[in-house]
Amino acid sequence: MKYALLICPGTALEAIGQLSEEERTAVISEYRALGRESAVFGSEQLHPADMAITVRVEDGRTLTADGAFANEDIRGLYLLEADEIDRALEFAARIPTARLGGTVEVRPIVER
Repeated sequence: MKYALLICPGTALEAIGQLSEEERTAVISEYRALGRESAVFGSEQLHPADMAITVRVEDGRTLTADGAFANEDIRGLYLLEADEIDRALEFAARIPTARLGGTVEVRPIVER
């Protein structure tokens, strides 16, 4: 099964900001190493939610609004293939954000 692991920073950005340069470099290295694992088939960092533009169509007209639709500020994601949910959860727990005050949402991908 394939999973999307959605990274929501919570207070992790503040925690990372308080780390030394060496510690920040180590955290960035962790993110990059996770992205190189064989089970990962995609990973990206996203700009803050206030950079998003939400699009909807109403009565045939395209309407846009500044900002994200969802309440959570999703700052990145990993796309992971795993035989079982436990493997995806273990991977999510290794994402630095999860231990630094943020959360990681693990969501199965609908495969067609």
